[in-house]
Amino acid sequence: MRILLTHPPAVRANYYGDEALTKLSALGEVVLNDTDGPLRGNALVAHAKGCRIVVSDRQTGADAAFFEGASDLVAFVRCAMDIRNIDLAAADRAGVLVTRATAGFIDAVAELGLGMLVDLARGTSAAVAAFRAGRVPPVKMGVQLSGATLGIVGLGAIGRRLARMALASGMDVQFCDPAPRDVPQGARQVTFENLLATSRFVVCLAPADETTRDLFGAAAFSAMRPGSYFVNLARGELVDETALAAALEGGHLAGAAMDVGRAPDQMPSPALAGRHDVIATPHIGGLTPEAIQHQAFDTVRQVEALCAGRLPDNAVNAPRAARLSRIGVLVA
Repeated sequence: MRILLTHPPAVRANYYGDEALTKLSALGEVVLNDTDGPLRGNALVAHAKGCRIVVSDRQTGADAAFFEGASDLVAFVRCAMDIRNIDLAAADRAGVLVTRATAGFIDAVAELGLGMLVDLARGTSAAVAAFRAGRVPPVKMGVQLSGATLGIVGLGAIGRRLARMALASGMDVQFCDPAPRDVPQGARQVTFENLLATSRFVVCLAPADETTRDLFGAAAFSAMRPGSYFVNLARGELVDETALAAALEGGHLAGAAMDVGRAPDQMPSPALAGRHDVIATPHIGGLTPEAIQHQAFDTVRQVEALCAGRLPDNAVNAPRAARLSRIGVLVA
């Protein structure tokens, strides 16, 4: 079995470790992407020639032209949960299976979120930056997390983990979610409007789709409590960055933190990330050895199943993956 691993070297070092690569190589001939960046267009088609399986990093998109040109392909295995840059309709027409990894980054992202809350509340990053620049930072009153109200928009797996951590820290936790489940004891559900008006800290963990695009815009930021803080750990598309900058510039918000934005690969936009009242990290919420190993080994298990003639877990479009019969995988 010939397998293309699309991660370029720098990405592979962080997102597909040696142990996972060794296990993958035991399953077939692995073709590596040794270019400087993501494979796109004809380059992706050329690398996939002769490959039955593509194991893809999150930046590698698969459009209709790719699925039409990759005549040998049977399965496109995504080493991430986000498959929005994969044309599923085109995969269906071509009969190619698409799979995704499971969420191994829940603890990692929630921990980063808690750290951002502490940083916003106490001005840690600003003080460190001043000292490193040879200046003595001003002595400012901080905000105590214990007793402060945290509002979580989107109570998915990460939201629930963050809620439990915040509750353990003595925070008052409220959330809004259209279909919550496994609600942590002590957290209460409120409307979006009520959450904005009453939370000292608001964390965005909502899913990104057409219904939530620009969920946080001028109206939402103006509805937030004066002097409150905003954190985005979800996706850049959820936030109108011009509106966020205006809310910060006018002093309505005391600060913001973000691990995502509208720059390439969901990076925070430089114009926002460089502000003195913003804490930004370069989309590293899930970048811990434990989280990365979890998702990389999900792909190893999926490829292993395909090589053994079985349908892998976390298949997205199995009923329409007609090419699976080429490798002896039967779909009911």
